[in-house]
Amino acid sequence: MRRRPAIVLGASGLVGQRMQQRLSNHPWFELKAVGGRPESSQKAFEEIPWRLEQERPALPSVPILDLSSESFLEEILNLGIEVAFSCLPSEVAESIEEPLAKMGIAVFSNASFNRRKKAIPLVIPEINSGHLSDFSTSKGPIACGTNCTLIPMATPLAALRDFEINTVQMRSEQALSGAGWRLLFDKSVDEGNLDSSIPGEAEKVAEEFLHVFGTLQDSIVQPAEYELDVKCERVTRRDGHQVFVEATFIQPLSLEKVMDAFNSFQFSETTSTCPSAPIRPLHIVEQIDVNHHLWSDGETFSNHPLPSKNLQTGMAVVIGDVKLVDEYTLRFSAYSHNTIRGAAGGTLLLAEQAVVEGRIR
Repeated sequence: MRRRPAIVLGASGLVGQRMQQRLSNHPWFELKAVGGRPESSQKAFEEIPWRLEQERPALPSVPILDLSSESFLEEILNLGIEVAFSCLPSEVAESIEEPLAKMGIAVFSNASFNRRKKAIPLVIPEINSGHLSDFSTSKGPIACGTNCTLIPMATPLAALRDFEINTVQMRSEQALSGAGWRLLFDKSVDEGNLDSSIPGEAEKVAEEFLHVFGTLQDSIVQPAEYELDVKCERVTRRDGHQVFVEATFIQPLSLEKVMDAFNSFQFSETTSTCPSAPIRPLHIVEQIDVNHHLWSDGETFSNHPLPSKNLQTGMAVVIGDVKLVDEYTLRFSAYSHNTIRGAAGGTLLLAEQAVVEGRIR
């Protein structure tokens, strides 16, 4: 399979650099350029501060294009870019993503601006892969990944859909990196000065949950109608979002049936062939250890991950503390890497799904 020329929109942010990291050895996409702020475009690629904990991979010395330049779209065409991975703030994505898509460039976005927009798929591959059928409609080829906190909440519940979800209560503990590198490197946080509130986060998670579990017809998603109670807070952990869920179901449960559903949950046959698809989407443990269980490929945990070479590590959702409260009520905790599965890795997996389904050439 040929490697498609790609640009990462985002030069210095954590998600943009996670995407650069993942593309450094990707078999299907080749990094040809990076889009950044005007001040970044004046620097050589190697001069951009590297903010991830792993060493900078052997990336090619690609040009940094000024996203605000009038010549930006022309430069993209001249470079032969076919795929754009958007890791931009919402206000920047608003003016960039649709013009790129209208030029025929396939845009896979981690930004929030186009989420839940008509004719723009919002997809978690193992949950609502069929929604990608709307890719490349009137707005051009754009697809979005979801909010990072939605992944550990939604994926285990998707495995239990046959029991018919009734209500869901979720409380999250979200890592510093979910707010970007500035908070991650803010020394005052080490001194106990952290505002744990995340304005608007709970509302976004709830809306996207209902959308992803909804039904698609004529480019319109009819959201699911579950009763949700979502609360989100920031904690001082570097990476990893953990959720604590209590859900009720219409069909009776047993612990054996629940565990069977978790263990048998899989990607589609085509998506399972994608380089970023973990061996299993769900990794079951007795109790979650946030330090040891961050990097899972669905079967094993890594204490010394190499995410630029191993695209599966960090892509599974870990489930633990599973407890049946009564015949219709289940409690569990789930954990995933927010900048890998919840952001760059999840968006890249969506692009890989588009490739194997023949939605991009």
